Amino acid sequence: MSSPSLQRRLGLGDAVFIGLGSMIGAGVFAAFGPAAAAAGSGLLIGLGVAAVVAFGNATSTAQLAAVHPTSGGVYAYGRAELGPWWGYVAGWGFVIGKIASCAAMALTFAAYAAPAGWERPVAIAAVVALATVNWFGVTRTAQLTRIIVVFVLLTLAVAVAAGTATPDAAGWLTPATLWSGGWYGILQSAGLLFFAFAGYARIATMGEEVRAPATTIPRAIVLAFGGALVVYALIGLTVLSTLGPDGTAASTEPVAAAAAASGWVWAEPVVRVGAAAASLGALLALIAGISRTSYAMAREGDLPRLLDAVHPRWHVPHRADAAIAAVVVVLVALIDLRGAIGFSSFGVLLYYLVANIAAFRQRGGARRYPRVLQIIGAAGCVVLVSTLPWESVVAGVLVALAGVAYRMLRLRFTRAA
Repeated sequence: MSSPSLQRRLGLGDAVFIGLGSMIGAGVFAAFGPAAAAAGSGLLIGLGVAAVVAFGNATSTAQLAAVHPTSGGVYAYGRAELGPWWGYVAGWGFVIGKIASCAAMALTFAAYAAPAGWERPVAIAAVVALATVNWFGVTRTAQLTRIIVVFVLLTLAVAVAAGTATPDAAGWLTPATLWSGGWYGILQSAGLLFFAFAGYARIATMGEEVRAPATTIPRAIVLAFGGALVVYALIGLTVLSTLGPDGTAASTEPVAAAAAASGWVWAEPVVRVGAAAASLGALLALIAGISRTSYAMAREGDLPRLLDAVHPRWHVPHRADAAIAAVVVVLVALIDLRGAIGFSSFGVLLYYLVANIAAFRQRGGARRYPRVLQIIGAAGCVVLVSTLPWESVVAGVLVALAGVAYRMLRLRFTRAA
C-alpha cells in the first residue's frame, strides 16, 4: 500500500489569499514606526527599494516554482538547480527565520488582544489553536485565511478613510524629512519593510497542494505581491500624512494612532481588532509554509525522518505541524518581539539569496524573467543584511553554522553506516 501524500486542492484564489495572508500581517500595523525612526518620510523611498528587491525575489521564486512544482520552496529548487548543500542552506534559513516570525506574529497578536500580564499565555494559545486548524487540512487553512484577509483589508480601508478625513501634518513631505536619515537610514527602513512582501514564499512552499502549479503558482505570487504593495503604499502615505514622520516614529501602533487622530471614536478599536486578526492570518500561513518545508527536508533526510509523514485522512504533514508548533511555543515563552524579528530577517534574506542564484542559473525554456531581476534580488539581499543589527547577524550566522554542522555529522554517520 502506498503511503498517504499531499493532495492538490488549492486554486489560484486560494493561493493568492494565502500569500496575502502572509504579507498583510502584523507588519502593516507595526513596521512603519521603526521605519520612520530610521528614515523619516524617506521610508517611502525605502518602501520603493524594498519593493524592487522583493520583486526580484518574487520573480525568481515564480520562475523556479513553475519548473519545480513540489513542496519545500527554495529548499527543493536549490537542490535541483545548484545541489543539495545549496538547497539545505536555503531550507534551514527558511525554517529558522520563519519559526522566529511565527513567534513574532503570536506576540504581536497578544499585544493587541490580551489583557496586561497575559500576553505570553494568549500567544501560546493562539499558536496551538492555529496549528490545530492546519492539522485538519489545507482547505481549512485557505478558508480561514480568506476570512481573515477580507476582514483585515476592510479594517485598513477604515484606517485610510479616517486618515483622509484628518488634516495633513505640517511639513510631513519635504526634502528635509525625505533625507533626514540619509541613504543608510533609507536602506535600514527598506530592510524593515522588505519582510512585508516575503509572504509569497508561502505559496511556493505549498507546491504539491496547488492545482496546475506550473501556471497557478507564478500567477499567484505576482498577484499577491502587487496587492500587498498597493496596500503598504496607501498605509504608509496615510500614517505619514496624518501623524508626520516624528509622530509615526514615536508610535508603536501608528495605524491605530492615525485612526485615533481622525476623531472617529470607533475607528481605533476597529483597527486594533484588525491588527489582531492580521497577526493571526500571518501566523496561520506561516505555520503551513514552515511545516511543508520541514516535511520536504525530512523526506530527503535533511531533518529527522520522523517528520516525513502525511496524515492518512487530512493529507497534511501533521508531525511537522506539531513539531513547528512546539518550537514556536518555546520561543514565545522565552524571547521578546524585537529579538524574534531581527533573527527572522537574517534567515529570510539567506533563503532568498539562494533563490536568486538558483533562478540566475536556469536556462532555455525555464527562463521567464530577465537575469537582471535576479541580480537585483541577490544584491538587495546582501545589502539589506548589512543594515540589520549586529546582534541579529551574529545570532543568525551561529544558528546557520549549527545547521551546517548537523548536516555534516549526519552525512558522516550515514557513510560510516
